[in-house]
Amino acid sequence: MKVSELKPRATVPEITLELVSKGETREFANDRGSGKVCSAAAKDEDGEEVTLSLWNEQIDQVKEGQKVKIENGWCSEFQGQKQVSTGKFGKMTVLE
Repeated sequence: MKVSELKPRATVPEITLELVSKGETREFANDRGSGKVCSAAAKDEDGEEVTLSLWNEQIDQVKEGQKVKIENGWCSEFQGQKQVSTGKFGKMTVLE
């Protein structure tokens, strides 16, 4: 799958992205629990960028320049920007 094929509020069967940059890690707490989240800029093989949401232990698993594969992930939309994450059921694999 490519960034151009992503649809908000839809599953992402599989996508490979290269991490361009990581933003600040933020703490969060809500009725479902608490933890950490980091928004990262990532791009696909065509160079098209999307925001990748990294949660808790995922934040330290990947560095800028590395590629990750998201399987069974989720695409959401925030302030008009598409965001990809593993969602509730997906997994992230660091490729290099």
